[in-house]
Amino acid sequence: MNVVRPLLIVTLFVLALPVAARKPCEELQAEIDAKIKANGVAEFTLTVIDAAAEADTEGKVVGSCDGGAKRIVYRRGDARTAEVAATPAG
Repeated sequence: MNVVRPLLIVTLFVLALPVAARKPCEELQAEIDAKIKANGVAEFTLTVIDAAAEADTEGKVVGSCDGGAKRIVYRRGDARTAEVAATPAG
């Protein structure tokens, strides 16, 4: 049941991509953030990336903004977890 809710949220955002593509990234990111929090997800990150970098990104694209030039990527977990995962072991 815990996996179903985030997947449903992500699916709804993907369906809304064409409409949201015209919005500024900051506005869309704030709306997505509010919707995810309203659904009870506490630990997540939203990152704005260039559309060209989408293939190299970990996470799920949940929005498109700035006329389709950028994407908003959702990752479960808190920001510290994402930073630790991105840091190479040395």
